[in-house]
Amino acid sequence: MALNVNNAEFIRSAVRPADFPRDGLPQVAFAGRSNVGKSSVINRLLNRKNFARVGAAPGKTTHINYFLIDRSFYLVDLPGYGYAKVSKAERDRWGKLMELWFADNELMTLGILIVDARHKPTADDCTMAEWFKACGRPFSVVANKLDKLKKSEIEGNLLRIRETLELNNGVKVIPFSAEKGEGRQELLGLISSHAGESEL
Repeated sequence: MALNVNNAEFIRSAVRPADFPRDGLPQVAFAGRSNVGKSSVINRLLNRKNFARVGAAPGKTTHINYFLIDRSFYLVDLPGYGYAKVSKAERDRWGKLMELWFADNELMTLGILIVDARHKPTADDCTMAEWFKACGRPFSVVANKLDKLKKSEIEGNLLRIRETLELNNGVKVIPFSAEKGEGRQELLGLISSHAGESEL
C-alpha cells in the first residue's frame, strides 16, 4: 500500500542518545548547511507549509528532530551546520551529538544531504558527505534551489557537486526546487524504495 506522506507527526527532539527511537522503523536522515533550505525541502516533500520550521535566522535547529511519517518511517531532521554565529560550545555540542548519531549503525536507513545547486559544496558539506560515506548506509544528495539556475547551468553545476563531494556513481544527485516542487517525485520514490514501500 502506498505511504501517505501527509500523515506526518512530530515525535521528539533528541539531545542525547537515549532520545533516539529504537523501535525498528526505518530512519531517513536529512542534513544540510544552515540556510540551504532543508526545512523547505522537507515541507515540500510532505506538502506542508510550516511543518519543519522555516526560521528567518539560520542555525535554529540544534537538536535532532524526529517526525513519524504514516506510522511507517521516521524522517530525521539533523541540525543545520556551518553557521558562523553559533558559539563554539554550541558547535561542540552539535558535533558530539552528530558523532553519536552517526556512530550507531542501527539508526540510519537512508541519508539525504541537501546542498545549494548554485554553489560549489563547502568544506562543511564535504565533511558531512564523508560522515554519510563512513556510515556505510545508502545516501543521496539533493541539489536544492534549482529554480535559481539557468537551464544551461544545471548540468555543469550538478557535475561540480558530484566531483567536489567525491561521489561514486551509485550516489544519486537529485536536482530539486523546494520553491517549485521539481524533484519531489524522484526524492519520494527514492525514500519509498528504502523505507520499505514500493510506491508513495
